Amino acid sequence: MDKLKKEFSKIYDKFVEKIFRFIFLKVNSKEIAEDLTSETFLRTWEVFRQGNPKIENVSAFLYQIARNLITDYYREKGRAKIISPDLGHPIADPRQNLEEQTILNSEMERIRKALSKLDEDYQNAIIWYYLDELPIQEVANLLDRTVPATRVLISRAIKALREKLNNQQLDNKQQTTNSV
Repeated sequence: MDKLKKEFSKIYDKFVEKIFRFIFLKVNSKEIAEDLTSETFLRTWEVFRQGNPKIENVSAFLYQIARNLITDYYREKGRAKIISPDLGHPIADPRQNLEEQTILNSEMERIRKALSKLDEDYQNAIIWYYLDELPIQEVANLLDRTVPATRVLISRAIKALREKLNNQQLDNKQQTTNSV
């Protein structure tokens, strides 16, 4: 049992932040994200403890549990599942000056809003590949796609994100012009 606990502890330490971030970007609540992250690892521990066959891809297993819990959460709440553009402001780096922080926060908000308008596969692909820095093979496994199809999906996701950002910029310019 001690060996099992040590193995699980390593998995927990390696993945807890990534799973939390993934869930947080989907539910927009620190408390709910913490609860769902805990539940993800609790369910994983139950599988470990029961001595089920070795999990081949721990990362994919954890993300699948997290995705299922997010789906259950929204099903219970009856809300649409998207990344909320109203996420809190990122923690400020004290080494940056106020102007740099404001610009960074503004840009992050623009990206969050644009990302929230993408379909779920695009959101997941961007989060897993760029934020969690998962290898392309792992992203493909999580999305249940081939590696070439995943590369295409990521490329299309980035293109769609870029278009959303450009549209936001055009909308902002039009609003500024109309208000003058």
